[in-house]
Amino acid sequence: MPDGPADSGLVLASASPRRRELLAQIGVPVEVVVPAVDETTRAGETPADYVCRLARAKAHAVRADRPGSQAVLAADTAVVLDGEILGKPADPADARRMLSRLSAQEHRVLTAVHLCSEGFDAGELCETRVHFRALSAAEIERYVAGGEALDKAGGYGIQGRAGVFVSHIAGSYSGVVGLPLFETARLFRQAGLMDL
Repeated sequence: MPDGPADSGLVLASASPRRRELLAQIGVPVEVVVPAVDETTRAGETPADYVCRLARAKAHAVRADRPGSQAVLAADTAVVLDGEILGKPADPADARRMLSRLSAQEHRVLTAVHLCSEGFDAGELCETRVHFRALSAAEIERYVAGGEALDKAGGYGIQGRAGVFVSHIAGSYSGVVGLPLFETARLFRQAGLMDL
């Protein structure tokens, strides 16, 4: 097993700059390849099954297009309230609706991470509980007007201005951002890719 990740040769199957930044935070350089995967939910699929399926599909799609020894890491995140997945808002009105629903409520953030390489194909699921304080209509309007809500699951990014909405989390902060570092490092070690 290599002593460190300096020459990881890792491909990140994600367009998310936040996932790339989290890997850089722990010293893992990556090549980014954006997978083409249908993200439609399936009938009867639980939120946990959904994110695990998508993370696996993204990793497999990129690895299939790139034969060779490079390892591929993928992840998928869902914000879940009352059993319903809140995806990326379709428009500002949808973002306002999501944030109004999250106000003064606890919700779950599920992030699945999947790693495939030569002789290794496994994933992990991270669940974090996030509690929002009560949000006023004016606060929601200002946040949505800033543009940060539109490309984030659930209509918010904890690492941005919406961090002030969060009164408590139980679980992984990095999992809420989009890539649970504890679980990711464990997969790297299991695959014999790097020792983090």
